[in-house]
Amino acid sequence: MTLNATLRHALTAAAALGLLATAAPGATAAPAVSAAAPASVSAPALPYGRLLPIADLSAQRLLTADQVAQAKYRYAAPPRGGTDSPIDDPERERQVLEAVAEQARALGADPEATVRIFRDQIEANKLVQRGLYRRWEADPTQAPTERPDLSKVRLEINRINGELVRAIADSARARAEPSCAGWLTVTAVRVRHDRQLDALHTVALERALRSVCAPNGT
Repeated sequence: MTLNATLRHALTAAAALGLLATAAPGATAAPAVSAAAPASVSAPALPYGRLLPIADLSAQRLLTADQVAQAKYRYAAPPRGGTDSPIDDPERERQVLEAVAEQARALGADPEATVRIFRDQIEANKLVQRGLYRRWEADPTQAPTERPDLSKVRLEINRINGELVRAIADSARARAEPSCAGWLTVTAVRVRHDRQLDALHTVALERALRSVCAPNGT
């Protein structure tokens, strides 16, 4: 590793620790489906201030995966609104990608970059669903006994999608910065702390943010 790379990593770690030190003590996790405000921005500096909403909205979207998994899980009681849909739903995924591409065009943003980021969002959500399935099958006492209405959960997902498309559009310059990857790591640490994400959702957040920085970012 070069001296410059080592210095960058050290500065990133120091910044992450500094941000955590300023976080409010005793913060509680947001509910699985929540319209909670994004994590607060400690300073207006770019690109941190532009990337933080992407990380936080990605986390909010991942938390809805819990509700989606509960709605789809085959051992849950099937009241109205439940479903026997598999985790992979190509038609739904196509609809989401088409919708966010159109929203990006309307905002004058790059639809290809938006779709690329949302593909990762979708895969990250499926990662959470599969992880929950494994957890429930290993310990049936943790399995859901009721199914939420998937159509209502998807309304919340659509709301988050719209905000995320706008956050992607507003962050084009920050996502193209050479420092994007380092700052994105800092925002992910902050969001993980504020949202109190467990190991499964933390890994999924990393997956969701994989394509946020432009290919030339380092």
